[in-house]
Amino acid sequence: MVGLCKWHDFNSKSWSGKLPVVIMVQLVGGIVLSLLSAASATVSVPTDELTWPHLPKYFHLPPLREQAAIQDAWTKERRDSIPALLQKYNVSGWLISQREYAEDTLFWSLKPATAFAARRRTTELFLAVPDAKNNKTHHSWITNTPETDLWPELKCIIQDEKLHSIAINQNPDVAFASGMHAGELRAMSILGKETWKAFVPVPPMLPIELVGTMVEGKALWYRKLMSTAWAMISEGFSERVIAPGESTTTDVEWWLREKIQQMNYTTWFHPSVSIFRGGESPFAKIVNGEAEDDNTIKYGNLLHVDFGVTALGMNTDTQHMAYVLYPGQTEDDIPRGFLDGLKKANRMQDIVKDSMEIGVGGDEILRRCREQMAAEGIEGKVYSHPIGDWGHSAGTVIGMTNLQDGVPVVGQFPLLPNTFYSVELFAEHFVPEKNATFVFPLEEDVWYDEGYGWSWVYQRQERFHVIKSPKKSVLQTQYDL
Repeated sequence: MVGLCKWHDFNSKSWSGKLPVVIMVQLVGGIVLSLLSAASATVSVPTDELTWPHLPKYFHLPPLREQAAIQDAWTKERRDSIPALLQKYNVSGWLISQREYAEDTLFWSLKPATAFAARRRTTELFLAVPDAKNNKTHHSWITNTPETDLWPELKCIIQDEKLHSIAINQNPDVAFASGMHAGELRAMSILGKETWKAFVPVPPMLPIELVGTMVEGKALWYRKLMSTAWAMISEGFSERVIAPGESTTTDVEWWLREKIQQMNYTTWFHPSVSIFRGGESPFAKIVNGEAEDDNTIKYGNLLHVDFGVTALGMNTDTQHMAYVLYPGQTEDDIPRGFLDGLKKANRMQDIVKDSMEIGVGGDEILRRCREQMAAEGIEGKVYSHPIGDWGHSAGTVIGMTNLQDGVPVVGQFPLLPNTFYSVELFAEHFVPEKNATFVFPLEEDVWYDEGYGWSWVYQRQERFHVIKSPKKSVLQTQYDL
């Protein structure tokens, strides 16, 4: 089975909700997602397994005005969940305050789609229960005269409502819980010592759960983003873009950037394309920015790409591998050692996905993964992370490249349900044909659907992308001779 070849119809609490009818149709030439509204019961359409190679589908984004409406609906749903989260984490309020160009990390997950920065001083107070005076759970201010409006009004609300624990984002270890700037914190001292007693460091899981939980409606669009990312990789790793002996890895990187621009998407990191020759670190270029001595793509090369797209406030993260065929070769001619290495990386993906138990900490999941890898004689590393609002988003992490025995603080948070997650790893495998040990890094995003568990958002790579020689006409061939 190649990835999500058989699909359920999302008739579950975690993703359906306001979607009365969802029909998933899979075609060999691509995947078409159709969302049909009706008053009848949910209907699903049986599907057959996809055959490989298939062509992932490019999805164009809606007009900007429509995109803004879609995102604002998602944001409203998220903001509406805040009072219940405050009650869950036993705080009476949550104060998020920032100035233009000095925004709190959470600002970007709570702002309107048409806001590109905070205005003046933008301050929001969320309450666990409605206030007695206005029956509101949310107060906001945009001001450049806080001494005359913001601070006096905020102080009155705190006193009138007898708020005993107002969370502020001042955690020293977690980015999503530490977004209040030092200057903003200092400015709040004007509220006085008695009022200051009400402020407490935010419980880290409060912002993590808010940002890490994907609201209803995002799932279908996220899958479209993943399909588009796959389509870009599939085209970039083909003879349409690569001419062996001429094209360089840098050429492919910039082709991907141009393709993103052409499709009106953006990205959260520059694409990285590498040639693996055996024995090298898979992170030399990605992490350290080290340039390859010779980045011209040649016949017989094993290629790797790390790539993601951004749209509608969501991010993807994908790593795939490709093989450059010699003239006249077919996919059957890929060295067996490469095929076995990819298969081993796929087995690691299974191990990680099967170990991802909701409510369990990332460090414990990592321990289970490494224990199973050892039992099966697999060498490699696991460094998986949440994804969504950010490329490295809010939630627990399962290992890091340099931390394979556990990750301080963030590795101990529980794995959230209803979230997107990036299964990132590499397997090591000795390739006899090259007399060298190669790494096989893969990365695919998964989502959790209650009642069904973790599924690949689009698919996973189980066969290499192949770059063939560009076809020449008979006249061109004779001329070359």
